[in-house]
Amino acid sequence: MAEELTPKTIVDELDKYIVGQKNAKKAVAVALRNRWRRLQLPAKIQEDITPKNIIMIGSTGVGKTEIARRLARLTKSPFLKVEASKYTEVGYVGRDVESMIRDLVEIGVNMVRSEQKELHIEKAKSLVEDRILDILLPPKPMTYSMEGHESTGKESREKMKEKLAAGELNDRFIEIDVDEPAPHIEVLTNAGFQDMGVDLNDMMKNMFPNKKKKRKMKISEARGILEVQELNRLIDMDDVKSTALKRVEQSGIVFLDEIDKICSSSTGSSKGGDVSREGVQRDLLPIVEGSTVNTKYGIVKTDHILFIAAGAFSMAKPSDLIPELQGRFPIRVELDALTKEDFLRILKEPENAITKQYSALLQADNVILTYTDDGIDAIADIACTVNASNENIGARRLHTIMEKLLEDIAFEAPEKATGEIIINAEYVQSKLKEISTNLDLSRYIL
Repeated sequence: MAEELTPKTIVDELDKYIVGQKNAKKAVAVALRNRWRRLQLPAKIQEDITPKNIIMIGSTGVGKTEIARRLARLTKSPFLKVEASKYTEVGYVGRDVESMIRDLVEIGVNMVRSEQKELHIEKAKSLVEDRILDILLPPKPMTYSMEGHESTGKESREKMKEKLAAGELNDRFIEIDVDEPAPHIEVLTNAGFQDMGVDLNDMMKNMFPNKKKKRKMKISEARGILEVQELNRLIDMDDVKSTALKRVEQSGIVFLDEIDKICSSSTGSSKGGDVSREGVQRDLLPIVEGSTVNTKYGIVKTDHILFIAAGAFSMAKPSDLIPELQGRFPIRVELDALTKEDFLRILKEPENAITKQYSALLQADNVILTYTDDGIDAIADIACTVNASNENIGARRLHTIMEKLLEDIAFEAPEKATGEIIINAEYVQSKLKEISTNLDLSRYIL
């Protein structure tokens, strides 16, 4: 994490994509900065400073997941979003909680591998070019001209190289060696080898290395295959694994959604379902507290992974979690319900505002969408009305409304004459008024 990412800078970056929710943004920004602060301390003190995990409380669609996701992108941290309700207590059918750490490590490895590919891609392309030239112009024995000078066909190779770079040889066929895939083995067990940190297919690859076979294809197609082969040779996978494990341990983020669904009932009755949910909490506790998890890439310590839990908590409250788990989430932040003003800002302000997304999509068919202020106001008003009369799904309601609003335009755009289309209040009302005012229709369509 860069030193320049101060809490204020982090909040400013989040403001570009997420409207409101200042308290939640402030909490995650401080938690993130504390990670950087910890790494500046002596190693002995570092070990004793644990991450301040967060519980976000708020209904669906108010920005909980987006805050965590944007935070991870900002810091280039391995990020995993999971639903707590999908896990089961050890001994039951389903995934155990340790599998979330294995999934996070997989994400970390893929992230580091992608970065390494970016570093080596130019060198790989150069090597591929040489390999293709060697196929087109196999090295010949050195000959001498009448004057006694060496003649190696260098000029011919240079000319061929220029043609190759210009794409003039893309349709020429060449023969290359490709890997014959090893047999894939499907594991049909309750947990599976992957959940035990073992990849049976990787084991099979080591026991039975891939065989090579000759394939004839166009140069344009061969380039991609040869680039992958060269990148695999250039990238040191041992270095990738060790870097990924370290990054996961020091900067990994796990977003535990629907944590309220594994809360025990606040009535005090101990039904079977409550016992099972409490079992998941107890399995989750050592992961959040700090333990070691065995993965196919090596052992991972979870002591400094940041856990951000989230839930609506409409039927339960954070105090319904087992006390030990509550203590591991010291920061509680409540997210605000979205108002009409928030919807207006969501439609206008963010860099990836939904209105801008649809404009960009339809511009591919040479259709220019222009939104008037009263048109955006009408969209926000309908979103609030439908959320109030049906299930409140927050900003996600805007997606269903925009899809219905622009359905005809998106369908007809490729065949119709191109030009500008004005999305004003009159247009919005003509498309959506009947649906938004009819409770039965809006329940199923919007």
